[in-house]
Amino acid sequence: MEQINHSVRMLEVTQENAQQRIDNFLRLHLKGVPKSMVYRIVRKGEVRVNKKRIKPDYKLKEGDIVRIPPVRVAAENALPSPKLNSIAQLESRIVYEDDALLILNKPSGLAVHGGSGLDFGAIEGLRALRPDARFLELAHRLDKATSGCLLIAKKRSMLRALHEQLRNKTMNKQYLALVKGKWDKKDRAVKEPLLKDSQNSVVKVSADGKASETRFKIMQRYQGATLVEASPVTGRTHQIRVHTACKGHNIAGDDRYGDNEFSAEMEKLGLNRLFLHAAHITFFHPVLEEKMTVSAPLCKPLSDLLEKLQKS
Repeated sequence: MEQINHSVRMLEVTQENAQQRIDNFLRLHLKGVPKSMVYRIVRKGEVRVNKKRIKPDYKLKEGDIVRIPPVRVAAENALPSPKLNSIAQLESRIVYEDDALLILNKPSGLAVHGGSGLDFGAIEGLRALRPDARFLELAHRLDKATSGCLLIAKKRSMLRALHEQLRNKTMNKQYLALVKGKWDKKDRAVKEPLLKDSQNSVVKVSADGKASETRFKIMQRYQGATLVEASPVTGRTHQIRVHTACKGHNIAGDDRYGDNEFSAEMEKLGLNRLFLHAAHITFFHPVLEEKMTVSAPLCKPLSDLLEKLQKS
């Protein structure tokens, strides 16, 4: 594959990048460079801040001068063509946009970013649609199979503000999930600790796992199923999917933690995906200085399925 040799660059840190870790700053400016290489050039002292060696966790200050050395890397994959149907359709799925923020109603089946054999994900698709955007970064993630609200920062300051809200648990997300059986109204919160297997990424309830909490609200009962609203307090991998499954209420269409019989029944009614949708997200917009709630409507396959189910 073609190799690119970046020349030495001297970059002055602006207010936008102040307080950012040097390793994250380098990954932003060395697109396509493996994380291991970024850490190696820092450890070897090839990266300097104000002519001095630094550690990977050094936090930049406004006015710092960063020396980025020449790095030979594989040519960065070109962005997908904005004319591709799957990319063009993303435009119609943008539910909110201003100068600092974009919110996408991510379709099921689209990863949030490329890699691991995927040519592109939601972020690469949006960069193709917004070629003039100087900054476009994911504020959080959604599973590939999950649809709904995905926040993309268009400014570093917005990204920092959203990450702070995630850390402080002041950002609220509400998901809609169709689960097997009759959800017990007493189960308003599931607090089972979750442990992720590092080899196969399967998550299970375990006393050795991390503290986790999801709050649930019954939205509608159907014969043999319940539509619930799930609000994760913590943000563990596959949290809602595992918390519903451990209660015996597996999510329809879940190929990893689901109930095959229940999923097969829903498939006969036209469901061909996981019924988990990030319907609403509430956060503080630092530029507008106000609390916002943005919603992403259910896609037609999900709303059509609910129309076919008999209410109980």
